[in-house]
Amino acid sequence: MENIKLKYGCNPHQKNAQVYCEKLPITILNGTPGYINLLDALNSYQLVRELDIALDLPSAASFKHVSPAGAGVCFPLSEEEKQMYFVKGELSPLAVAYTRSRGADRLSSFGDFVALSRECDESTAKCIKREVSDGVIAPSFSDKALEILKAKRNGSYTVIQIDKDYVPPKSEKREIFGITFEMDRNDVIFDKSYLENIVTDKKQLTQSAIIDLIVASISVKYTQSNSVCYAYRGQTIGVGAGGQSRIHCTRLAGDKADRWLLRRHPKVLNLPFRAKLSRNTKDNVIEQYLNEKREIDLFSKDKLEEYFDGPVEILSEKEKEDYLKNIRGVSLSSDAFFPFEDNILRAYRSGVNYIVQPGGSIRDDQVIKACNDLDIVMAFSNLRLFHH
Repeated sequence: MENIKLKYGCNPHQKNAQVYCEKLPITILNGTPGYINLLDALNSYQLVRELDIALDLPSAASFKHVSPAGAGVCFPLSEEEKQMYFVKGELSPLAVAYTRSRGADRLSSFGDFVALSRECDESTAKCIKREVSDGVIAPSFSDKALEILKAKRNGSYTVIQIDKDYVPPKSEKREIFGITFEMDRNDVIFDKSYLENIVTDKKQLTQSAIIDLIVASISVKYTQSNSVCYAYRGQTIGVGAGGQSRIHCTRLAGDKADRWLLRRHPKVLNLPFRAKLSRNTKDNVIEQYLNEKREIDLFSKDKLEEYFDGPVEILSEKEKEDYLKNIRGVSLSSDAFFPFEDNILRAYRSGVNYIVQPGGSIRDDQVIKACNDLDIVMAFSNLRLFHH
């Protein structure tokens, strides 16, 4: 029996933490992972592995507290997105996927655990090095990438290599309060076959929508339920996790999607930040700039001088609303059925034109009608994706 001693359990006072298995499929190449680090690492790696299998594209995820802050595949970055993500120069395909996963919700990704579906190359390692992060898991690392990552966080950055050929047992177990639970592992790979049962009047899915619906669905599969995920251009842009009410998940994820979409607004892209401001500070300032109830008065004289090199144009609530009204083509996946049409109405406000959900509500007809009224394409996957 192989085991790895951990720093501690979920909290520092929970000592004597370890993971063990007949033959562990992971090797710690650097650092000392904690209990939550490994929960994030193993859940996030499953997500990116399945994305790569379903789409045959390099994939990455950014995890916090056992749910994705973001996930993405190698979908080319526009100049606008490079500006949003503070990217300069050319990136490898895997680095593009990582940049998308980290850029989905940059505030939530602060201090994340990273998962990569393919060998971590130098380009990706350089991107990870610039961000505040706890660790990374990948099937392998190039020599240069490993050198870069081992130097991160004064040499304490956690780097985990996982056996890409590892196949877990069909049955999985967990213990809660001294009681062992057992079930078949959820080994379904969500691919385009689950998008074939289109139940709305409008039937056509674009190729980009197919990619986005798969990205969103595999992401909700590894998000604490209830969960809803918005996706656009090969990445998640809003994840609502762990809500007891589906409409609250839809609103939470929709609000995150709105902030991502508004980061593309010309007034945001052209904020006159001071030259040496850190990316993390810029992220926080942008969050405050987009928040109508700002905790920080960004326009007081001292704050203007601290963050900006010139005058700042306010983005009014009316401008935000008008901008979002023109957004279309966003995709949405739900891990269980929508019980009411209010979810559809809220999703539409964030540019959603494509939806996949299991179906099976007694009000399916009302939900379908709401989609038809708003010209939304909706597929029933007949596959619930709860994750706990």
